[in-house]
Amino acid sequence: MILSQADKYASDPQRQIDEYIDNHSEKEPDYLKNVVRETVLQVVNPRMMSGHLQGRLLKLLVEISGAEKILEIGTFSGYSALCMAEGLPEKGSVDSIEINDEMESFIRSQLNSHECGKKINLIIGNALDVIPTLIPPYDMVFIDADKRLYQQYYDMVLPLLKNGGIILADNTLWDGKVIMENPHHTDTQTIAIKAFNDFIANDDRVEKIILPLRDGLTLIRKK
Repeated sequence: MILSQADKYASDPQRQIDEYIDNHSEKEPDYLKNVVRETVLQVVNPRMMSGHLQGRLLKLLVEISGAEKILEIGTFSGYSALCMAEGLPEKGSVDSIEINDEMESFIRSQLNSHECGKKINLIIGNALDVIPTLIPPYDMVFIDADKRLYQQYYDMVLPLLKNGGIILADNTLWDGKVIMENPHHTDTQTIAIKAFNDFIANDDRVEKIILPLRDGLTLIRKK
């Protein structure tokens, strides 16, 4: 039996909502569609990449906040860095740290795909070693790296962030595993994300909210 489009939506209402949101949000630029295509073809675990809606949100938050200097922890394919760079003023910049040196050539090829890539300073290295060498203040920080180290990243970057600055932490719902009361002791990423979420929820130095976008995006504002 061939289902009509209406029948398909009735059996999967979330699909209809997702398509509606996509169709009523800012469109993904063609050059970013190409970044997605190349990432899917050439990179392991392409789902780690920020998607269309999250990318447009990152750009919009940069524009709304007036951020000029951004730090990104975890470049991956360069998609999110490009989105944030799009929203920057002419003299704005993104310092983006990537630990996987085997990704460097691919990342640089993607950053060169658009003129806003010139605003991105790719740093290959361990963020725990790189962060102490950076020159503050930053207006925004995007954390999307090793989930087991989120707490350490946060502790290191908060002093580098100006008052009123924003921290974004990705994957904070972690496929819904955060609601597990007792994750298996070997599931160190879930344990770490839960601990990070609990810490942020009780940190009076910041305002915070978890957005149910993709795998969870926590928006944090330093008071």
